Amino acid sequence: MKHLFLFGGGLLIILTALSGCGELKAPRVSSTEPYPPITATKKQMAPPTQKPYRIKGKTYYPIPSSEGFRETGLASWYGGYFHGRKTSNGETYNMHGTTAAHKTLPMNTFLLVENLENGREMTVRVNDRGPFHKGRIIDISRTGAEKLGFIDKGTTRVRITALGEAAAYGEAGKTVKKFKDHPDFRRGEFYVQIGSFVDEKNARRLRDKMSTRGRIVVIQKFDRGDQLFFRVQVKAGTTLDEAELVEKTLNRSGFPEAYVVAH
Repeated sequence: MKHLFLFGGGLLIILTALSGCGELKAPRVSSTEPYPPITATKKQMAPPTQKPYRIKGKTYYPIPSSEGFRETGLASWYGGYFHGRKTSNGETYNMHGTTAAHKTLPMNTFLLVENLENGREMTVRVNDRGPFHKGRIIDISRTGAEKLGFIDKGTTRVRITALGEAAAYGEAGKTVKKFKDHPDFRRGEFYVQIGSFVDEKNARRLRDKMSTRGRIVVIQKFDRGDQLFFRVQVKAGTTLDEAELVEKTLNRSGFPEAYVVAH
């Protein structure tokens, strides 16, 4: 299942641009260079790790809940270069630990990671953002890659399932953790974004074109701070499953960069 996720109900949203639309395409970050600094967008009231952030022109929206989250895709691992550096939540990265980086899941979410190529599995905790390579859904520590059996190969196909998000609290003079309760993020008001323009006229033309195909289409304004964008979004239902089907249909119908968003 491709991901994307809820926000406000929560849903992953990755800003990609149509050719000439004005918003830059996703960065290519090699496994030997550090991830670019994360810059939180304004107008958000949330912990720093839950705020939308930009990586070289692409905006990512962390989801408010991990409940029910499952995703299948490519996993990679990161090691020595990052060892000892700060992770996105302020911890010191330890490549010998059992942690992972994910683009949108809440920090401290525990994930069951299943290697679909050899049957191995393990649990990791999210404490970082990434990976920002196209097609990869999770970056795992070196130890994680060893346990899952893909340390030499570098990448492998996995299924990740959220076990819950840990919350620390005091009990009898000591700090313990428990899983937080969250609403069902797979239900909400979903749209599929098919374009983002700096010229409102271009956004209107695309909206009108899609409307003639029987689609309900809206234009959402997005103020980046230095630039105003007009995002064209197609109504896609009230469940994440419905929205993903619409996304796939639009991907095959001339919008390969289309992705799901939640209002």
